[in-house]
Amino acid sequence: MYRFLLSRQWVILTLIALVLIPVMVELGFWQLHRHEHRVAQNQRVTEALAAAPVPAEKITSPGHEVPKADLYRRVSAKGTYDTKHEVVVRRRTNSDDEVGFHVLTPFVLGDGKVLLVNRGWIPADGPQTAFPKIPAAPRGEVTITGRLKADETSAASGIKNVRGLPDRQIMLISSGQQADSLGKQVLGGYVEQTSPESPDNSPELIAEPDHSGIGPHMAYAVQWWLFASGVPVGWVILVRRERRDRAAAAQATADEAVPATA
Repeated sequence: MYRFLLSRQWVILTLIALVLIPVMVELGFWQLHRHEHRVAQNQRVTEALAAAPVPAEKITSPGHEVPKADLYRRVSAKGTYDTKHEVVVRRRTNSDDEVGFHVLTPFVLGDGKVLLVNRGWIPADGPQTAFPKIPAAPRGEVTITGRLKADETSAASGIKNVRGLPDRQIMLISSGQQADSLGKQVLGGYVEQTSPESPDNSPELIAEPDHSGIGPHMAYAVQWWLFASGVPVGWVILVRRERRDRAAAAQATADEAVPATA
């Protein structure tokens, strides 16, 4: 009755089904782990943004690589802006997806060390080969607060670190590169400034990272598990249909043979 399952076609189909089931189950768990990672990351960011700011030098130092646990930690620093060595970061967008620059200004601390401060976004209002007009930073000693970020890399950001750019323009924020350029000790990572705000919102402060959305990973996990459960169901349906079709064909053959033997 089910001897057709030993045919080459059905053996291959059954093997494919047996392979698909564990693969789909594993893909579901992969999406589940991505969901759990996103939830944990959101929790870390939420706690970091809610915490009181601490002095930047308590968290980072020259040559220090900012770990994930310290990303978006609120930090503060007292010093002066070094606008003579200000650079802009190319091809950055604001909250409205307009392309422009981020303004990266060295912030000289009381002990002479430098903290890189991303003061925010400005539009690209001229040729990219020209250094844009940048709103002036506050003069004299000021206290800033912001979110601590790790040095940018091409691997993490997907941004190619193009060489031969116009003077004072960069693609990626790197405390190591800026230390070489300035000839000073630069604290690892950089800070996205949140205070003080510019009176005319220029540069435009960078918005908080999204720490509420969880993405579609859980839905994808459920989908993969449903697909996995659907494979054996589909296999059984195909087997029954094949058996029914074969039985019907055999009966039709028998019916045609009766008059011939009468």
